[in-house]
Amino acid sequence: MTAITTTSKTILVADDTAFVRDRFREALEQAGHTIITVRTGAELISRIKADPRIDLIVLDLRLPDAEGVGLVRTIRGLVDRSLPVLIFSGTIGSADEVRALAALQVAGYVNEYSAVQNILPSLAPHLFPENFNRRASPRVVIGIPVQYRVGNAIAAALTLNLSRGGLAIRTTSPLEIGSLIKVRFRLPGSRRDVDAEGRIAWSDRRVGMGLQFGTISPDGQVVIDHFVDAHFFSNRKA
Repeated sequence: MTAITTTSKTILVADDTAFVRDRFREALEQAGHTIITVRTGAELISRIKADPRIDLIVLDLRLPDAEGVGLVRTIRGLVDRSLPVLIFSGTIGSADEVRALAALQVAGYVNEYSAVQNILPSLAPHLFPENFNRRASPRVVIGIPVQYRVGNAIAAALTLNLSRGGLAIRTTSPLEIGSLIKVRFRLPGSRRDVDAEGRIAWSDRRVGMGLQFGTISPDGQVVIDHFVDAHFFSNRKA
């Protein structure tokens, strides 16, 4: 069973809202990581140039004195392409920005208002990619009830995040990698359940397990796609 290493990482969080910076600092420092916080584009670039030890950048696209996609382009000119950059999803302004960010190899998106207990699980696949099967599409951090079946056994848990290609489930009794399961869940605002089948792609007792969808109805896939898309374009900064 895969386990997350306890190696300490250095994460740079750039956001002009103290509430966001403080919550990410609390969650990551409790887990033994080093966190650097900045509030402007100039501070961000200065810290990147001064500290080569950064393992992950989590970025607000609407920082003071910085233009969104252009800021990411500047970052990519300063760091190795393998350094993961995550974007706070509420700061995405348009579908054009999503396409431009994909071309710049942005690693994914994270909800800046995630509950403290959900922050580390949402970042772990990017901090420790060798221990996770990484879904290609962006992930939405969301905690909703999910029912899953293995053979004749049925269990219930909460989700950690959702993408077009799968979901992560919070549980202290994760299944073995490769296990085939069926899941059922209902997304906020939907009147119908989503039923899917898939396999366990990663598993860790301290976080949970990740399901990669194999079979899902067209209607269910549409519901998921619309939910993920809507998440990026709602509650964004002006």
